[in-house]
Amino acid sequence: MHKIMSTADFFYREAQRLGYVARSAFKLLQIQKQYNLITPGSSVLDLGCAPGAWLQVACQSLGPSKSGGVVVGIDLKKVKVPSIHCDSRVSTVCADVMNLSKDQFLNLSPQKKGFSVVLSDMCPLVSGITTRDAALSMELGMRALDLALGGSKLPNVPLDDDHTEKQLNKEDGVGILKTGGHLIVKLLESEDTKELSKICKPLFRKSSWLRPKATRSNSREIYLICQGLH
Repeated sequence: MHKIMSTADFFYREAQRLGYVARSAFKLLQIQKQYNLITPGSSVLDLGCAPGAWLQVACQSLGPSKSGGVVVGIDLKKVKVPSIHCDSRVSTVCADVMNLSKDQFLNLSPQKKGFSVVLSDMCPLVSGITTRDAALSMELGMRALDLALGGSKLPNVPLDDDHTEKQLNKEDGVGILKTGGHLIVKLLESEDTKELSKICKPLFRKSSWLRPKATRSNSREIYLICQGLH
């Protein structure tokens, strides 16, 4: 009897066949296909960029090198820019997203004017304790939001979780996402993820949830897609 190939196996093999460093490439490929957030000339920031699959898809989405654009990846791990699907427009920084200041992020953007797309594929070291993992994931999500929008854009956020409240220490000034820009945040689904959606809805032209087909069946990963920052 033929063994049915799991979704995970299928995307893993496809990634190898097409030269992507990880199957997660297909998550961003699907997001791109549905929403077309990264376009030629975009400036893209990839938070939690290891092992580099999203860098590959982001660079491909910029079109030919003459179209311009830039992709900057940041991760706790040192990430080598993949040789396939990437060109000189892609660079990586080894740093802790939680510790860098907004100014340090802005310094990485073209003309220090911010990014047109912010991707957060950050995930906590999963412990298996559902509530703890969800809280840590939320903390990373809130950090991405705070960086992208600036604390001043997040007034009186009604959050139940003290831990998350602390995360929003509201670094003053504007965020690193340009007006009209797009934000993608990965979260582990929980009661609190709805809160994040509530915060984003009035700030963007459109916000929606997506669970990409390449997500493992036992995973609680879900992506918040925010389009067109007001």
